[in-house]
Amino acid sequence: ALLQLQPPAGAAPLTPRGPAACYGTSITSAKIQVNGVHLHYQQTGEGSHAVLLLPGMLGSGQTDFGPQLKSMNKQLFTVVAWDPRGYGKSIPPSRDFPPDFFERDAKDAVDLMEALKFKKFSLLGWSDGGITALIAAAKYPNLIHKLVVWGANASVTQEDVRIYNGIRDVSKWSEKVRKPLEELYGHKYFAETCEAWVDGISRFAENSDGNICQQLLPDIKCPTFIIHGEKDPLVPQAHAEYIHKHIKGSR
Repeated sequence: ALLQLQPPAGAAPLTPRGPAACYGTSITSAKIQVNGVHLHYQQTGEGSHAVLLLPGMLGSGQTDFGPQLKSMNKQLFTVVAWDPRGYGKSIPPSRDFPPDFFERDAKDAVDLMEALKFKKFSLLGWSDGGITALIAAAKYPNLIHKLVVWGANASVTQEDVRIYNGIRDVSKWSEKVRKPLEELYGHKYFAETCEAWVDGISRFAENSDGNICQQLLPDIKCPTFIIHGEKDPLVPQAHAEYIHKHIKGSR
């Protein structure tokens, strides 16, 4: 329901590009240069409400959002799913995790949508993509229409670091989760990038309060919907409750 409201005031009419112009339901796959890298994205639908899907750690538009690309309402929405730099088909460059990697992803995501000529758009982010979406909504309030995040956190505790180290070795992952990523990346890149991610995200625990983006949450002004899985093995529920408490009017 949150996403089915009217398109944002002043939103440009969205003209489908590429094959989607002939078939509103087909999925276009392309690359576009943004901030010095070639970012891969998929696009489908011809609705006036533009939506960007932001994948989680090691994820891509296809691995994380196949069902949404296929089934979201293509009359209401124009759906874009992206592969952040170093993930999916946005390689090269190889993925790295400098201290500002979430801010870098947020800027890449917003600049990608602007390069695709969307004036205003909503963000649907899960896991790391949720963190990226929170930062983007706070830093670019005039561009973001609505926000939905799930499995996201605004800080990293010592308990979180312990959980992350539990997934450091990808050979211990369940086959269901491991196999599509191994097929996407090959074993070596997948294993090395997962280890680098654990090191990169664990560094936030050294900050005061383990801060990733806590101070930005009050700057989020758009309607925000927070979803959390009660049995989420990687992100304890307290993180979702913290985000809800600090984004005014969120649900």
